[in-house]
Amino acid sequence: MMDPQEIEVLIKAGLEAAEVEVQGDGRHFQATIVSPAFAGKTPIQRHRMVYALLEEHIHSDVLHAISMRTLTPDQRG
Repeated sequence: MMDPQEIEVLIKAGLEAAEVEVQGDGRHFQATIVSPAFAGKTPIQRHRMVYALLEEHIHSDVLHAISMRTLTPDQRG
């Protein structure tokens, strides 16, 4: 099992200037991620960037599911 703070640390370590908020119950999480690294990327490309950072934990089934909103700083509104 993971806690939301662990996921936040992993994402922040891998994404330029990321602002990350994660909520969840240990297996299922929801994340809002704001990063300039997402500029010019499609939503699928953005999600793949985040999944790549969490891949080891997803494959080992420590992290079962994560849904996410991926935004650039300009989209944050």
